[in-house]
Order: sequence, then C-alpha cells, then structure tokens
Amino acid sequence: MARTPTGKEVVEISEIEKADISQTPSPPSSPIASQLLTEIDPEAERRLVKKLDWILLPLFTAIYCCNFIDRTSIGNAKVAGLENDLGMHGVDLNVALTVFYIFYVIADIPSNLILKRFGSAWLAFLVIGFGVISLASAFLHNYAGLLASRIFLGLTEGGTLSGLVYIISRYYRKEELVLRVGIFFGVGPSIAGAFGGLLASGLLKLPDMGHVHTWRKIFLVEGLITTIFGLVLLFIVPEDPSKSRLLSVQERKLAMARIDAGQIVKTQGLKEKTTAKLVLRSFNLITFSCTLCFVLLNMSFQGLSLFLPSVIRSQGTYSTVEVQLRTVPPYVASAVWVVINAWVSARLKKRFLPILYNIVLVIIGYAISVSTKHPQTRYAACFLMIMGGSVGGPMLVTWGTDNAAPDTMRAVVTAAIPGIGAFGAVMAVWTYAPSDAPDYRKGNLANLSACSAIFVIVSLTALYIAWENRKRARGGRDHRLEGLSEKETMRLGYRHPRFRYQI
Repeated sequence: MARTPTGKEVVEISEIEKADISQTPSPPSSPIASQLLTEIDPEAERRLVKKLDWILLPLFTAIYCCNFIDRTSIGNAKVAGLENDLGMHGVDLNVALTVFYIFYVIADIPSNLILKRFGSAWLAFLVIGFGVISLASAFLHNYAGLLASRIFLGLTEGGTLSGLVYIISRYYRKEELVLRVGIFFGVGPSIAGAFGGLLASGLLKLPDMGHVHTWRKIFLVEGLITTIFGLVLLFIVPEDPSKSRLLSVQERKLAMARIDAGQIVKTQGLKEKTTAKLVLRSFNLITFSCTLCFVLLNMSFQGLSLFLPSVIRSQGTYSTVEVQLRTVPPYVASAVWVVINAWVSARLKKRFLPILYNIVLVIIGYAISVSTKHPQTRYAACFLMIMGGSVGGPMLVTWGTDNAAPDTMRAVVTAAIPGIGAFGAVMAVWTYAPSDAPDYRKGNLANLSACSAIFVIVSLTALYIAWENRKRARGGRDHRLEGLSEKETMRLGYRHPRFRYQI
C-alpha cells in the first residue's frame, strides 16, 4: 500500500487480487464488496474507528459478561447451598462442571462456522439459549436435572466468545485488534466476576419468592436478565461490515477497504468457501502453541474463578454474603490491569511480552499460595493470579487471530483457541477437588507447574516466529507461489511468502 501527497492511504490491488475467489457470494442486498474505496481518508477512518469503538466494545463486553456470569454462577450457587438441596455428594459438582466443558468444546468450532455462513443473528440465538437454560436452572430438583442443564448450557455458551472475536476481527485492522479484544475479553470476565459476586450477595438478601429461594434466586434473576438481553440482540447485533445496518453505505465501504488494506491478498471483503482443507490448515504451529497455552492458563484462571468463593471461605469464618463480596476486589483490579496491558501490547506491537511478564505474576501468586497458609497473604496472592491470568487469555486469542488467514481459518482459529482451551477448565474442576480443601495445595501446585510451562512455550513460539519472518524476508518461502493458479494463490493465507507473522 502507499499514500497520496494528501496523506490518503491507497489500497493497491493487483490483477490477481481482483480475481474471483470461488466462494459463496455476499447477499445481493450488500453490493459493497464490488465497490470498495481505493483511497482511505485518515480523518474519516478515525471517525469510523471511534464510532465502532463506542458501538461494538460496550455491546460485546456486555454479551461476554452475561456469558461469564451464567457460566460461573454455579460457584456462587454452591456457596449458597446448591449441593445440599440437590442431594449432591463428593465430586458430583466436579462431574457436572466437566460435562459442561466437554459440550462447550464440542460446540465451539461448528458454532463459528455456522456464524460465518449465516451471520450475526446466530450470536443472538446463543445468548437467548444460555439465558433460558440458566433461568430454568432455578427450578432444578435433582442432580440429573443439573447434569442435563449443564449439557445444554455448554452447547449454547460454547460459540459465544469465539463468535465475538471473529466478528470483531472483521471490523478492525490487525494492529487495532489486541486493544479491542483485550477490553471486552479481558474486562468482561473481570466485571462479571465482580458484578456476579455483588449480584449474588444482593439476591441472597432478598426475600424468598415462593419455591425460589437461596441459590435459585441467583439462577432465576441472572438468567432472566440474559434472556431479555438476547432478545434485544436480535435487533441490534452487528452484521458483517459489508452489510451492517449500524453503518452508512460510505462507512461500509471504508470499513471493508480498511481491512483489505492490511491483507497480503486482497479479497475485497468477500469470504472464500469453507473447505475441509482450510479448516485443517488452521491448526498450524502457532495455533497449536496458543491453544496449548490457553488450556494451561484456563486450568489456572477458570479453576480459581470458579472456586474462589470456596477458597475465601476456607480462609476465615465469613458469612455467605461476606464470601461473595470478597470475590469482587481481585476482579476490579484485573479489569484495569488488562486494559493497560492491551494498550502496551498495541503500542509495542508485541503479543508475547505481555503474556510472559503476566505469567510471571501468576507464577508468583501460586508460589505464595503453596508456601504459606496465612489467610490474608493467600487472598493477596489471588490478586496476582487473577490479574496476570486475565491478560493471558485475550492476548493468546489475539495472537492466534493475528496470524490466521484467510477468513475460514480466522473463524476456525478464533474458535479453536478458547474452545479447545476449555479443556483446561475441565482439568481445573479436578485440581480444586473437595478432598484438597481447605488449602488446595495440589491444585495450586498443578497450576504453578502449568504456568511455568506457558512461559517456556510462549518463549519458544516467539523465537520460531522471529526465525520464520527472517526466512520469508530472505525469500525462503517464495517457492510456495510456483505453479499456483490465481485462486490457489489467494487461498494461501498465512502461508503466502509476503505474509509476516505477528510476534
């Protein structure tokens, strides 16, 4: 790309890049792809980005807050007597949590491919689905019902995060993505963790509503809020930028030209046909590294998020409401910390550095938890673990998304990293087993080891990316273009010799 004397960015489109890429065409009502701007006015672009930030970030943060609250409310319900009321014993709760995450993993990639094919309305249906299931959980009477509810909750929640990342990646340039994903993905769980604890403590103080009492009030109110929000989303959830009703025709053209400007192979906003070859090619070394790290980090962060109320209770003689309130401060601190780190990553144009120094914080936190039984010291360690862990998740997903192309691979990668990464949450429900209470030494040692492994994997991945980029700069991958047709060249994506990995 180049700039005109007036400062406008020119999107240079070769004959190959203008070629039809053999895919399902955009809907007839959205002719934007064939009318892309060839010049990008910096001032108009700044106005568009500001508008997108004010619309997408609050909306996506709210969606992920609902997702996270409904997923983890079972932890607050446990403290409020869920196990006793449903006749649960021993590891019954761990089994229920494991069932949820198994179906969460199963749903993730298929859900994102459905989203790519049918559009953003699918996201609204997912939100309505897990809202209704959460609401219905208020009327459970036995353990079998809990297991059934966790199966359907996993299927509906599985595609939410990956869908949000995929949609937002269609609106922002690669260098802009990390800050935006950091805000809704990093701040969302932090706000949800704080708000969930406050809401749970407030609901437990309310009078009983017939048969709806104690933990049932948590599921009822939180599920009702999510369901209503999901219904509203049917009318306001943003579509693909080529046909978004939130943007004017000129803004749509600019939005698509912006994304095209940052791509090695220009697609003019069109999506290639989904094929098994592209899906399988998505699982390259970088995707594998980010996914493995997400698994290990999820083992730490999700386990601690889920069982933090129980951990706090084991450290003192607190009432149920006091336990809920003490879960709030670590999440508030992490909300601020994750935005700072997303900004730092965007400024440095590096993803691996914030991951590394934040993993060090988590390692220190677990080392403190293992080495002492002092209640206040262990509670302080929770701040380090949650703050450091909240940065790693969005940073890993962004790192993988930055290095995924074309569009099918981006849809798969944005689903694979958090989706397969949910296996870490399955591991987490067993690292904090009831038999390990009240110190949870085994769980903390397991997470200390997992985070140490993340440090090593991220370091090696960064070294590989630096080596691969140097090789491409020397022309070491140019042979990939030999004998390829125009269509085959356009499907190369991240394997194109001119593509440079984000480190």
